[in-house]
Amino acid sequence: MAIETRPFDAAKYFKAPEDQMELIDDALETGDPGYIVNAIGVIARARGMTDLAGELGVSRTSLYAALKEGGNPGFATVLKVLRALGIELAARPVRERIPEAAEA
Repeated sequence: MAIETRPFDAAKYFKAPEDQMELIDDALETGDPGYIVNAIGVIARARGMTDLAGELGVSRTSLYAALKEGGNPGFATVLKVLRALGIELAARPVRERIPEAAEA
């Protein structure tokens, strides 16, 4: 007997702006481009991809393609999407990561 599954969409769980900012901040701290693009996509879906695409002047389909898992949008696209979402990037010094053993 096969188990029926449905695709998981984290956007359902990131409706609050505070949660969205925590997600994008966490993604940026990792420096992982795939995680960063995925986080932006989650926030975009949570806020409404159709409205966002209209604001950016792009098709919803192309926006989904750019922000899907494994998508590879250009930096200019990332900046435009972040601005449209009301998110700005800020620079700060890299914090030294303390090994877990040293924290105890």
